[in-house]
Amino acid sequence: RVSGWDDPRMPTLCGLRRRGYTPKSIRNFCERIGVAKSANVVEYGFLEHCLREDLNATAERVMAVLRPVKLTITNYPGEKTETVTVENNPVDPAAGTREVPFSRSLWVEADDFLETPVPKYKRLYPGGPECRLKGAYLIRCTGCVKDEAGNVTEILCEYDPESRGGDPADGRKVKGATIHWVDAATAVDAEVRLYDNLFSDENPDAADKDFIECLNPNSLEVLAGCKVESSLAETKAPANFQFLRQGYFCLDSKDSAPGHLVFNRSVSLKDSFKK
Repeated sequence: RVSGWDDPRMPTLCGLRRRGYTPKSIRNFCERIGVAKSANVVEYGFLEHCLREDLNATAERVMAVLRPVKLTITNYPGEKTETVTVENNPVDPAAGTREVPFSRSLWVEADDFLETPVPKYKRLYPGGPECRLKGAYLIRCTGCVKDEAGNVTEILCEYDPESRGGDPADGRKVKGATIHWVDAATAVDAEVRLYDNLFSDENPDAADKDFIECLNPNSLEVLAGCKVESSLAETKAPANFQFLRQGYFCLDSKDSAPGHLVFNRSVSLKDSFKK
């Protein structure tokens, strides 16, 4: 039902370590809950909150596309390649910046496009508002390409060459969202494991329950064919990152290897803990 005592879903120190929990976050959690003589229950969300606090300050921000679809900028020169500058950690200026490859063909998230938008949808759709490509240019969706089954295989867009860095030269207001992306020519394939709570019941060991029956059938989702920045190709564990708009992830210390990157989701970006 799990892969071992170090399965990232397990409430063990080796499981927490493999999931990307840092020593500082665990010590901070222990210090803040204190010690009591009577038994008590601590909300799991507080442990996640302590991890987010630590990783928000220390984790490098990178771009990774978990459910990729090709995006082509039709008016961008086909032979042109360039680099754009993105910050490594906006809350830590000392972390500096890095250069990211950019070209005509990119990977973006499949759910950043809808052929027929729902109300208040501010991402890509034909004739929709301009959107920012993180650190790069403004784009506007002009259409899409589908396969015989009707599935979208390519998003078509045009860009404003005078908007490098994401700010239009004429100062116009951009109504669309900021979208993360990965350059198709240099992207690296990766496997991403999305972990959730091991149990669907918050009290699985109650006297009237069988804890096996309380296991969460959706505690692990494995995504293959994800696309990550080329800068991650030689990454070695332990290493923690924030995948922009996705959450905090770490390189799996057991299954990841050169040529076969495996990332575990440590915790999502959204904080459910009630402070």
